Amino acid sequence: MSMAKQTAGSRKGKKPLRHFIPFYLMALPGIVYLFINNYMPLPGIVLAFKKYNARLGIWGSHWVGFSNFKFLFATNDAFVITRNTLGYNLAFIVVNTVFAVGVAILLADMRHRIKRFYQSVILLPYMISMVIVSYLVFAFLSTENGFINNSVLLHLGMEPVAWYMEPAFWPLILILVNLWKVLGYNCIVYLSAILSFDKGYYEAAAMDGATKWQQIRMITLPLLKPVVTMMTLLAIGRIFYSDFGLFYQVPQNSGALFSVTNTIDTYVYRGLLELGDFTLSAAAGLYQSVVGFILVLVTNLLVRKLDPASSLF
Repeated sequence: MSMAKQTAGSRKGKKPLRHFIPFYLMALPGIVYLFINNYMPLPGIVLAFKKYNARLGIWGSHWVGFSNFKFLFATNDAFVITRNTLGYNLAFIVVNTVFAVGVAILLADMRHRIKRFYQSVILLPYMISMVIVSYLVFAFLSTENGFINNSVLLHLGMEPVAWYMEPAFWPLILILVNLWKVLGYNCIVYLSAILSFDKGYYEAAAMDGATKWQQIRMITLPLLKPVVTMMTLLAIGRIFYSDFGLFYQVPQNSGALFSVTNTIDTYVYRGLLELGDFTLSAAAGLYQSVVGFILVLVTNLLVRKLDPASSLF
């Protein structure tokens, strides 16, 4: 009798497939986009190992093995684009995380109406196209009519600077522009986590005489650790990718700045569209993907050993 009841109960617990059809339909556009954008181009990886001939096509072109990778690493380009891509992304991870957490903590203590106003203000740059951002930066840095040269340096008695010809300034400029643009989005992620914390922790700490800084250091930051770890792991997953608009459009594609603005993405773009070198671009793209994948696995393995609860898988 008990076995019969268990069997009947298990049958009742199993829903027919038709009950899940609405969920599958809702997921269908995302699945189609993922398939078209991420899986259909995968056969093109073979270009990295061929000497492409448009007349013969991808599959008919001659196989050259790792010759394209040898050419890529035989020049100084591989070192420069790898250094720039990794260096900027590491700086972005550190700077963006510190400022986003700091601003989120400040917003969490504001009154509701003021909080909503500042949330909208700092989120606005994230919604702006990078093309518009590049013109805003140009309005500040233009040699002839830029705000800095004509309204800041001029009044300080300093000579105007040809910003788009001076590579030394651009690492800081790009870090600041990226921070200004993405701070609002990152801040909202951390702010939503802070607002979900149990207020009883803070009330108990205040009753024990803990200062605001002590509450942040002993309560807020430890509770934020899983979120910070997850966001960092996700950022590391994209550490070999760069914001094309930030590194191509903001510096106005200035050749004098290639040493500090050329990343893997801009290198692939220039090789593909400006030089017409499909195979070298494919080799650089495959190199980008493989190394990025390895970095994600290694980083997640280290996190899992140090703090298993914070790892992604």
